[in-house]
Amino acid sequence: MTLNRVPAADATGGECPCGCFSRGQKYSTDLTDTEWAVLEPLLPPPACLTATGGRPEKHHRRAVLSAVFYLADNGCKWRNLPADFPPWRTVYGFLRRWRAARVLHDLVDDLRSAIRRAAGRAEKASAGIIDAQSVHESAEGVVPAATSGYDQHKNVNGRYL
Repeated sequence: MTLNRVPAADATGGECPCGCFSRGQKYSTDLTDTEWAVLEPLLPPPACLTATGGRPEKHHRRAVLSAVFYLADNGCKWRNLPADFPPWRTVYGFLRRWRAARVLHDLVDDLRSAIRRAAGRAEKASAGIIDAQSVHESAEGVVPAATSGYDQHKNVNGRYL
């Protein structure tokens, strides 16, 4: 049994109240088994298994993460989360804690590094491209010369934003 998995049934033989453990794949944003196998080890252990302790989680983390992806994809309100996901307050609580602990940032970095390694590239990019927009000045005397310049590619005097 892995750290991030809630048992399929509790001591009484029932499932969690929302049925998230056995809900199956209903939406295009639901995690596949392969995606979950990659993401599961990147999540922090449940609080109940840490030194500080905490209560056991009622809902399966795979369903929580699928709910986050559903919300991000559909742009719906938290309260409009479909009933077959864990309660919206639970999903929101997980997302808030993960964001505060930079879990999502680290998760994206780990995935990016893995993709770059698989492509035979260095884990971190060695260069980046930044594009700037030139805004044409409305009057010569309005904008100080120290904060303006000439964009030779666009042939305009202006400011860089």
